[in-house]
Amino acid sequence: MIRLFITATDTDAGKTYIAKSLVSSLVKQGNKVAVYKPISAGCYREKNQLINEDAFLLQQQANCEQTLAEINPIAFELPIAPHIAAQKEQKTITLDDIYQGYLKVLSHQADVTLCEGAGGWRLPLGQGKFLSEFVKETQQQVLLVINIKLGCLNHAVLTYESIINDGVNCIAWVANVAEKDSCSSRVKENIQALTELLPIPMLAQVNHQNTQTTITFSNKQLNKIKT
Repeated sequence: MIRLFITATDTDAGKTYIAKSLVSSLVKQGNKVAVYKPISAGCYREKNQLINEDAFLLQQQANCEQTLAEINPIAFELPIAPHIAAQKEQKTITLDDIYQGYLKVLSHQADVTLCEGAGGWRLPLGQGKFLSEFVKETQQQVLLVINIKLGCLNHAVLTYESIINDGVNCIAWVANVAEKDSCSSRVKENIQALTELLPIPMLAQVNHQNTQTTITFSNKQLNKIKT
C-alpha cells in the first residue's frame, strides 16, 4: 500500500489540481485509490452539510465509493486558517481526530491512499500542534507542489528542509505554472534553479489556467511515486 501526502509551498499553489490529476491517472492505471482531505476551510453549505470543493473534486476521481464526510471530516465555512475558524466556533482540532479519520480511509485497503494537506507544510492546528505531525506519525511519503512565482526558491527550500528535518521522506516535486507565464525566461530560470537546489526529482511541470481540467500523468511518472 502506498501512502502519499500532497503538500505545497503555500496556499493556492495547486495541490488539489495536482492531487486530482494523480488520482485520475492512478485509477486509469488500474489502481484502487482512496483519498483524504482531513481539514478544510472555505466551504459552502448544502442541505445542512458543509462541502469543500477540493474534497468534492478528489471524490470525483477516486474509486472507493467514499462519502464527502469521510474524505473531509473537519470542515469550516469561513475561508480563513482552520485553527482560527475552529476558535471562532469554539471547537478544537486534534491530531487524534485526524488520525481516526485516516484509519477509516485506510480501511478501504486501497493500492494508493492519497491525502491532501491544507495550506503549506506547517499548517497550525492550534494548541501548538501542526498537521505535519500527523504526516510524520503515519509515515506518509510527501509530494511537494511548488508554486512557480517570485519567492518560490526560498519557499521551496525552506519547505523541503522542514519536511526532511521532520524525518519524513519527500520523494519528488511538481512545478505548478500559470499558463500565461509558462514561456517566460524567469519561469525557466526558476525551475532550473530548483532542480539544482532540491536533491529530489521533479515529477512534472504543469502549465494551466483552468483548474477544472485534469492533466494525465504517464506510467513512467506514476512509477516514480509507486517505487
